[in-house]
Amino acid sequence: MQLNEKFGRLADHATLERAAVALEKNGIAAVIVEDGEAAKKKVREIIPEGAEVMTMSSMTLEAIGLVQELNESGRYQSAKAKLMTMDPKTQGLEMRRLGAAPEWAVGSVHAVTEEGTLLVASNTGSQLPAYAYAAGHVIWVVGAQKVVKDTEEGLRRIDEYSFPLEDERAQKAYGVHSFVSKILILNREIAKRRATVIFVKEKLGF
Repeated sequence: MQLNEKFGRLADHATLERAAVALEKNGIAAVIVEDGEAAKKKVREIIPEGAEVMTMSSMTLEAIGLVQELNESGRYQSAKAKLMTMDPKTQGLEMRRLGAAPEWAVGSVHAVTEEGTLLVASNTGSQLPAYAYAAGHVIWVVGAQKVVKDTEEGLRRIDEYSFPLEDERAQKAYGVHSFVSKILILNREIAKRRATVIFVKEKLGF
């Protein structure tokens, strides 16, 4: 599929503000920052030192160095680091529980609508339980190119932009194709102060 470059264009500040206001109305805190460094600073401000943190697979987090910050700085209890020491053959259930229900989950999404809806596509679905409910707190760091008009356009963005780029990455990294196996759509957050979106005025991730 030919990449639809429309979905790689940065939203302007007014569009980001509309999306942020809509997210707030839907129970999701939202802030706008200038760049990746400011996003990292904001994440450090939000997550208490010593908290358990699970970094979900995310090109956005990789791009701004947040994976290393959260997993290797020693400021937090890294769930990802703990998972790396466990044996899937004998500890598979424990590993799934740890990844699905951390104290803090940090990742990204593939689209945010101006109506305040979040869309996340996944091949395995491993990050979706934490995002939807099981994590105590969730932070999504989102590049400004991911803002779309509505859910229909968000689904198009996944198919026409996010997936082709991720499929190409997966083939280069692992020698296999990726798939849009599962899609999570978050319209509203019930639990107060649970979820936060950090918009970054940069092109980050897919």
